[in-house]
Amino acid sequence: HVQLVESGGGSVQAGGSLRLSCAASGSIRRNDCMGWFRQAPGKEREGVARFVSDDGTNYADSVKGRFTISKDNAKNTVYLQMNSLKPEDTALYYCAAERANIFSGGRWYCSWAEADYWGQGTQVTVSS
Repeated sequence: HVQLVESGGGSVQAGGSLRLSCAASGSIRRNDCMGWFRQAPGKEREGVARFVSDDGTNYADSVKGRFTISKDNAKNTVYLQMNSLKPEDTALYYCAAERANIFSGGRWYCSWAEADYWGQGTQVTVSS
């Protein structure tokens, strides 16, 4: 089992920045992928930024150029640097992890068809 603990949420004015962190513990594996999702009130949960392989990433169109996902493998921690925040970025942000499930060309990849583990979420509120 994998435990995910997020931190770094808060309130900020539009144009500001926040950095989220998510620390994984338990049976996280080297090839597993971690990423960030968010859910705004009345909306479905959506993927924001994810690792799809050790060094491959995927971003939602709405955050490209503003958000950056990174990780520290030694600490089993993934980060989400959020810049130029907008009120529409207001949501509960979740960290997620998925077991690598595609092996191709000698490398493992994650399809993110369905995340295997979830954090409890951290609130991000952006005011105009």
